[in-house]
Amino acid sequence: MLIAHLPAGYLLGSAARQRSAAPGIMAAALIGSVLPDFDMVYFFLTGGRVHHHDFISHWPLFWLALAAVVLPAIGRLAPGRFLMAAIFFAAVMLHMVMDTVAAPMLWLAPFEWSKFELTTVPATYSNWVVSFMLHWTFGLELLICAAALAVAVCRARSLRSRQQA
Repeated sequence: MLIAHLPAGYLLGSAARQRSAAPGIMAAALIGSVLPDFDMVYFFLTGGRVHHHDFISHWPLFWLALAAVVLPAIGRLAPGRFLMAAIFFAAVMLHMVMDTVAAPMLWLAPFEWSKFELTTVPATYSNWVVSFMLHWTFGLELLICAAALAVAVCRARSLRSRQQA
């Protein structure tokens, strides 16, 4: 996925905020939805020799193991922050699922190095970004972005009407 991670995080955060007014939910969803891609910094610094999905920040089992340790600890030590932490990890896993649509992911690393993806985006153009943008999977990204925009507009209208009342 190229452009839909943050909008998907916004949709997740919006859905979570419908159920709870706990502070930090939206921030946790937004940060979690893009955090795995911070490995792009290292990817570019090393000359892009290794695909960034091969780094630990894109290993779903790493995040699941981290969540298995962190969530119980937060539940005990800071129960008021548990939902925020759970939404953060849900957003990270949403990122992993979204990447799996059109990019190889190491779902079982470090135990198994097989890569999984639902569909392969062929390099039909010399620029890989163009190949992605003209593939049918980019339509899914546009739908996610449109849904996030619609939710944001509805939320803004709702806030405005409450302020005027």
